[in-house]
Amino acid sequence: MNPMHGPNRFKLGVFAANADGGLTLTRAPERWQAKWPDIVRLAQMADRAGFEFFLPIARWKGFGGETNSREWSFETLTFAAALAGATERIALFSTVHVPMVHPVFAAKALATIDHASGGRAGINIVCGWNPEEFQAFGLEPVAERYAQGLEWYDIICRIHAGGGPFDYDGAYYRLRGVSGQPAPLQRPRPVTLNAAFSPPGRDFAARAADFLFTTFTSIDAGRATITDMAARAAAAGREVGVYTTCHVVCRPAQAEAEAEYERYAVTLEDTGAVDRHMAGKAANSGSHDESAYRLYRKRFAGGAGTFPLVGTPQHIAAQMVHMSDAGFAGTTVSFLNFTGELPYFVQTVLPLLREAGLRG
Repeated sequence: MNPMHGPNRFKLGVFAANADGGLTLTRAPERWQAKWPDIVRLAQMADRAGFEFFLPIARWKGFGGETNSREWSFETLTFAAALAGATERIALFSTVHVPMVHPVFAAKALATIDHASGGRAGINIVCGWNPEEFQAFGLEPVAERYAQGLEWYDIICRIHAGGGPFDYDGAYYRLRGVSGQPAPLQRPRPVTLNAAFSPPGRDFAARAADFLFTTFTSIDAGRATITDMAARAAAAGREVGVYTTCHVVCRPAQAEAEAEYERYAVTLEDTGAVDRHMAGKAANSGSHDESAYRLYRKRFAGGAGTFPLVGTPQHIAAQMVHMSDAGFAGTTVSFLNFTGELPYFVQTVLPLLREAGLRG
């Protein structure tokens, strides 16, 4: 069984470790370098600790500034396939941009990962938002990106269902004699997720995703998203779990954690990269509440606009309990330096989550 369907009430994933800087946009010298041996060590660490999933970002260009963060990033289908043999239980996601990766290829690659991992593959479907990345592929963004995404998803589902060659006549794909074996081990298909905040993104997730990843400005503000997503999924005859995503600074003392966050996300922010990232996201992605761009620059430098979990293990565990009580099924975590900081998180926060009944 894919760990995303496992018994823990509040599931955990590691996010963005395939790219330099992770989610940070900082000049801090200890920022994550995303070297392959460190990534393998991190994936094995998370696997042993019982994390449910390992989720990469898909990036084709960096964000400029002094660090050009995320220019160094590993492609995510081959990334998951490579980690399949180095891990045992953790789900391995690939994040795939619909316009850049053809669905016939994606279906074959995803089935390959599922077999290599023993049924642990997952796919994060991204319909695309960054014009510079489109241009690098010689593409222009389509007006109805989620309509294209639904065709892409439908083609993959039909390939994975088997049953012989089929033709496909859509607005974005016109295919003849499509087929593909082997089918994935997971039936009817590997786990799907989509990261969205806008209403069109939620409509897409209601039809194509098992799990929605969404942002919020406050935990309680996320309750409205969960309620809205449940209604959209019900209208599509489905259920969709809702996750959020966080960046973590965990230290023995609250003041120590807050000082470290201030250091790397404010004093040492990569100003040019933050400006470029925020402007691009605000103009093209629809992934955050509009107020986030005005109020939370620190969150974009510290973790790409995700929610900050900054403080003692007790504070962070309490925040996660609050997320669970609000209805979130889990969260991703990222760090300034993954291998340097995950061990303390595992040692101190996970026992508190077990005590709270969120994890076994």
